[in-house]
Amino acid sequence: MTINDAPRYVISIAARMVRVPTYTLRYYEKIGIIAPSRSRGNIRLYSDEDIIFIRRVKSLMEDLGINLAGVEIILRMTRRITELQRQLEELKVELSRRKQGDI
Repeated sequence: MTINDAPRYVISIAARMVRVPTYTLRYYEKIGIIAPSRSRGNIRLYSDEDIIFIRRVKSLMEDLGINLAGVEIILRMTRRITELQRQLEELKVELSRRKQGDI
């Protein structure tokens, strides 16, 4: 766990940081857009990375006029592209190893 993904902000602080009502963050969690950590007392805790992510969602909606369904599709596609890029890099490394073994 890095410093950026350490849970540190309760929902009221996180909501204030991204300038949304707390119920918006609860709704985002309910529909699966975000998944904050939970304390032992089951209190939602948001990391710096969570805050950045929520700001991105908010920007897509407010700045680009994308509705929440569109945001979900964009996020799903972005995750898939990232996964495919990771797989491609692994394949490149494997191919490089095999080529070096042939020499």
